[in-house]
Parts: sequence; structure tokens; C-alpha cells
Amino acid sequence: MNGRDISRFASAVLLVTTLSALPASASADASQSASTPEQICGSGFGRVADGTLPVTDMNDIVRGHVHLLYNARTGENCVVTIKSSFVGQPTMTRAVLYRQGIALGAEDEGAFKYYAGPVIRQARDRCVLFQGLITNLRSGEKSSSSSIQAFGGSPKFGHCGSGERRRRLGS
Repeated sequence: MNGRDISRFASAVLLVTTLSALPASASADASQSASTPEQICGSGFGRVADGTLPVTDMNDIVRGHVHLLYNARTGENCVVTIKSSFVGQPTMTRAVLYRQGIALGAEDEGAFKYYAGPVIRQARDRCVLFQGLITNLRSGEKSSSSSIQAFGGSPKFGHCGSGERRRRLGS
């Protein structure tokens, strides 16, 4: 093998190595985008009846959903906002959980590609309110007339008491 053949061989090896790494990262992104609320919140959490609400923009276009889940064993609620628009793009996305009687809500907000959350808080025997936000804005970008902002969630405190929370979808 002469010098030129070695150089071509090395280039081919580098190309194959680079290309073989791409599907792994692409499949990781695909698995994140295919996450369910139960997978995001973790073991023991199940969706609450009426706990999946659309996140819509001012034109009533659904941009994703905000989900409320409950873990009967631990008494914890979990909120996650999953995008159906701007998926794979790091845009401002938010999941918020308020517990009645506690002044501050708990939130996860940032420039996320697939979802915001999980926001997990103890809420046994407390009423909760949950909200989600999805925008097309990237981190630090200012809102403008072409910005899309979608909101959703519960309009008032509800899902009070452990008995009601145990009513899960499909039960």
C-alpha cells in the first residue's frame, strides 16, 4: 500500500465511523420524541381522568398537550407538557403545577426539543391546577407579531383528594 492508498483507506474508515454514529443519536432523539407521560414521570404514575388537556394557540391550533398524572403510593402529582409542534427544535416550553394553599407553583421551563417536565410534587389531599406553554421562540428570543404562543391546562383547582386522583384513564 502506498501513501495515497493509506490516506484513502483512513478517509474511508473515518467516514464509516462518522456515519455509523449518526443513527444512534438520531434514534435517541426519536425515542425522546416518542416518550409518553408515564415514561417521563416514572414508575407508579398514571394519568388522571380529565388530566390530558390541549395546549392551543390563539387560532385554536393544538401545539401539544399538558398531562397530569398521580402516584397513589407516594401521593405525588406529575405534570408534563409534550409538544406536537416545533418537535425537535429547542423552543420555550413550560410545565407548571400549583397546589392549593401553597403560594408558589413548581415549574420546568426552558428551550426544550420535545417536552417540559416532569414537575413532581407531593399533593396528597390537596387540589391542584396544572398548565402548559409551547412557543416557537428560542431561548432569549423576544416575542413578536409572528411569534406563536400556545397555552393550556386546568382553568381552576381540581383533582382534589386521593380518591378522585385514583380514577385513571381506562379504569
